[in-house]
Amino acid sequence: MSGPNRHTFALSALLALPLSFPATIVTCVTPAAAQTAASTTGNPLIAEGSWEDLRGDIIGDIDPKPGDAILSMTAPYRAHDAATVPIELKQGDPTTGMISSAKLVIDENPAPVAAEMTFGGAMHPLDMELRVRVNQYSNVRLIAETPGGPIMTGRFVKASGGCSAPATRDPQVALSTMGEIRAKHFTPRQASTSQRREAQIMIRHPNYSGLQRDQITQLFIAAHFVDHIEVRQGDDLLFTLDGGISLSENPVIRFAYTDNGTPDLTIRATDTEGNSWEKTLPKEPAT
Repeated sequence: MSGPNRHTFALSALLALPLSFPATIVTCVTPAAAQTAASTTGNPLIAEGSWEDLRGDIIGDIDPKPGDAILSMTAPYRAHDAATVPIELKQGDPTTGMISSAKLVIDENPAPVAAEMTFGGAMHPLDMELRVRVNQYSNVRLIAETPGGPIMTGRFVKASGGCSAPATRDPQVALSTMGEIRAKHFTPRQASTSQRREAQIMIRHPNYSGLQRDQITQLFIAAHFVDHIEVRQGDDLLFTLDGGISLSENPVIRFAYTDNGTPDLTIRATDTEGNSWEKTLPKEPAT
């Protein structure tokens, strides 16, 4: 087995977690909210934790260099909501070379590999934000491929219970809207050229982790989550993301890209039950 699912560890040890959590609210990702909630320097990776036991399975013999000078990660030191923790990735200097792929790893989650991503040329320099579940105090790290070799950056996040937090919507309602795809465009935060744009996509999906209980029956809900997302402009790939149980409910991804002049974005998604969805949406004029 390959991909994020092969890193899923036994879940039974987590079944003793408390069953009462605050309701989670999925909101659109905004730069202001991310900057308010997060710190770029106050919560570096710590030496403790499971990484040394995990790294062989996740990256093999690769020895990534420190990557903070190339790619910064913004994440909250203490998360307001463990089920929707904002993670922002930003490459400050385009001359450091294109990041072609990356793995997002949450060391202490039951399935540590939260996402495996590949990037097309229009995503350079990388500027992306997504939301994840953090199950206990953990390092959150990104291992990225660059022309100069692999790099690693990350942050330490204090959060607990994110993977077992109840879904925010009634299961019947969640399933009835599952697969609905939306997109929105924004004025770039740093518009170096008129071709640089920012967009946000949202995919309706409960992203059940397998650790959540039905609030009526108290039985565990089977794992059922988005496992692949692909975004293109015309025929050109922007990015792919292969996810696991650590992606938040109703995944929201905000990203910057260089507009190639085509009128539409095409978003494709699949989940672990074999469902697939595709939607082509116009690139709205930047406002």
